[in-house]
Amino acid sequence: EKMLEKGTSALSNAELLAIMIRTGTGDMNVVDVARTLLQMGGGRLNEVADMPLEKLCSVNGIGRSKAVTIAAAFELGRRCAMELAINEKVSVSSPKTVFRMMLPLLKGLDHEECWVIFLNRANYVIGKERMSVGGLDSTVMDVKSILRRALDRKASGVILVHNHPSRITAPSKMDINATIDMADAMESVGIRLSDHIIIGHGDDYFSFRKSEKWKHIF
Repeated sequence: EKMLEKGTSALSNAELLAIMIRTGTGDMNVVDVARTLLQMGGGRLNEVADMPLEKLCSVNGIGRSKAVTIAAAFELGRRCAMELAINEKVSVSSPKTVFRMMLPLLKGLDHEECWVIFLNRANYVIGKERMSVGGLDSTVMDVKSILRRALDRKASGVILVHNHPSRITAPSKMDINATIDMADAMESVGIRLSDHIIIGHGDDYFSFRKSEKWKHIF
């Protein structure tokens, strides 16, 4: 009833899970069952999404049928996100768009990767490419290689994206220097560096352009 009246965005994570769980137990209503499930995942939906069916079934009030329903819903969410990651006919309107696009490619990695998204004049994605694979706490952002690929693709803009397996999204000194160097190099050939986004874990990411401290780079 609440969803019908106010829309899906008005519901909490527990309430959305409760819709899939459908019924509670003699001791707990359905929302309380959903809250218990969330607590098992540390309050994070991505942790619940990664739970095996056996762990879902360990929650009082969630049997095999409900566990399958929950797992299927999260798998649909993953596939929806993957479609966005694969589809290159996307207009980049915000860092959140980039985050949603790249999370399926970078989530759960135990090493850093540097990706570049290439944009046309209208800010539509015309391609994306993994430029380097690094270690636990660093990866190479080769200015010349990225500049060459941007020119090859006739890009009007680029967005740098890399992940932090440590889950800490704050930029390192190396990240800051790489961003400044990239912005200068792109500007010299008339290509804009639109943003540099660091993806952490779950819903965590950092946008240089949205940062009051570093937006002057752009």
